Amino acid sequence: MSSNFDHARDLVYGQDRDRYLAALFAAEATRPGLLALYAFNTEIARVRDLVSDPLPGEVRLQWWRDFLQGTEHGAANANPVAAALAETVERYQLPKTALVSMIDARVFDLYDDPMPSLNDLEGYCGETASALIQLGAIILNEGADPGTGEIAGHAGVAYALCGLMRALPWHAARGQMYLPADLLARHGVETQAVFKGETTPELMAALNELRSHVRHHLGRVRASVSQIPANVAPAFLPLALVEPFLKKMEAPGHDPLKTPVELSQLRRQWALWRAARKSRFHV
Repeated sequence: MSSNFDHARDLVYGQDRDRYLAALFAAEATRPGLLALYAFNTEIARVRDLVSDPLPGEVRLQWWRDFLQGTEHGAANANPVAAALAETVERYQLPKTALVSMIDARVFDLYDDPMPSLNDLEGYCGETASALIQLGAIILNEGADPGTGEIAGHAGVAYALCGLMRALPWHAARGQMYLPADLLARHGVETQAVFKGETTPELMAALNELRSHVRHHLGRVRASVSQIPANVAPAFLPLALVEPFLKKMEAPGHDPLKTPVELSQLRRQWALWRAARKSRFHV
């Protein structure tokens, strides 16, 4: 594989270790393409962290749209992730509309607008994490749709909701709120209190409800797990970490605004290995 794919692999290793570790269980022939997809996801997911205000972020995201639509500004070869993604898209005939939708969803990240509703939040998760799982499954199935779209939808929502709860301290510190407004209103959570780092019973109740939604989606995946072909299971493997993360959040004394929700590297690797060693994926 070219140095472009090496760059993509190293980026995922440094920025998205869980997906990197999961990708190691993929067939060797399809692993570079999977990591190129994950590198693209890393690039668009971290745009806000790389810019000082939304406008430069919009420009970066537009570059990726133009690139996928064939009107990029500047040679794509100058961007190794873009070059690796282009080769991957062509080889596996990935739907560019799904990739563009991933970019469009990331515009929300650039601003401090409230997430209107749980339905909107699940839509955001679907266009980002769920789409990533399904596109990864297509790569692992050598470009053919493995029929996992609905399962990927539930898996991505569960994984992303868990990730957003883990990132709550970081988002709150910069005045950004992904917890949906209808959920907050239902439990009487004051957004400004969250931004000030105040953990209240109302916030705890809202997060408890959100965890129940995560488990609902996990249940839907478990009910359909037999439909996930073994060769595409690595695209779903990161989901094996969701339940351990939820249990950390529910531990006595856990403060969702001050206590990082982490698992040791060894425990993460063990959870992924344990899931991957089965003939079919289990969560």
